[in-house]
Amino acid sequence: MKTIFITGASAGLGKATAKLFHTKGWKVIATMRHPEKETELSGLENLTLLPLDITDTEQIDHSIKQALSSGSIDVVFNNAGYGLVGALEFYSDEQIVKQIETNLTGVLRVTRAFIPYFKERRNGLFITTTSIFGYSSCPLSSVYNATKWALEGWSESISYDLALFNIGIKTVAPGGIKSNFVNAMQAVESKGYEPINDRMNELIANGHLFSFNDVEDIAAIVYEAATDNKDQLRYIAGEDAVRTAAERQERGAENFRKDMAQLLNLKPTFQNEKN
Repeated sequence: MKTIFITGASAGLGKATAKLFHTKGWKVIATMRHPEKETELSGLENLTLLPLDITDTEQIDHSIKQALSSGSIDVVFNNAGYGLVGALEFYSDEQIVKQIETNLTGVLRVTRAFIPYFKERRNGLFITTTSIFGYSSCPLSSVYNATKWALEGWSESISYDLALFNIGIKTVAPGGIKSNFVNAMQAVESKGYEPINDRMNELIANGHLFSFNDVEDIAAIVYEAATDNKDQLRYIAGEDAVRTAAERQERGAENFRKDMAQLLNLKPTFQNEKN
């Protein structure tokens, strides 16, 4: 029986992935900040709940040691994260640091903690939830986008290092998901940016920017990445994400950016004024 270790399993994609792998006969170690509040997963056979705040280095070490003491682990799914939206100038330093600590640094710390174990086994797989906004971008979420772009670049870079020890790493990049992710976003007031915000809401409402996929469909992509034995780094998840990635590749990064600006009714980003 194979085992998957999941971060951020209290809701959304993390919980859906825990349920899917459990039904497929895997042993699941589902971690979350407050496992004592979890009722849907608790009590299931071969499913263990552990406390884990990925911004807490001591808890990372403790919970991973506890997980490893219970048996072998084959896959680590780095899923914990949240969205921070609004204009950068209105973010507090604490908000910026927390977003990076959770979405990026936490993933690096969890991965670092598992590498020696996978090296010793000369086998193992890391899967990380990124986002279609780790390929493209959208306005009023610059730090969130930055963390997802960073995860994509980091995953590609460390894939060479890990390959030396027969350790894999993959990313799953969803578009919109029908989950509590949007409700859990931290929104910052962005006075003066209303035209972009209003236009964004229009594009979301008409499905032009992205649509919302069933969370179970995205969890199925995670299962595919964990079991297909392919030498493949990136998995685009959801029809909207596939469409966006294809359009960016076809149009090229600069033209895609200009098309997005036009959709947002923006002028060219920079023009020298003639004297």
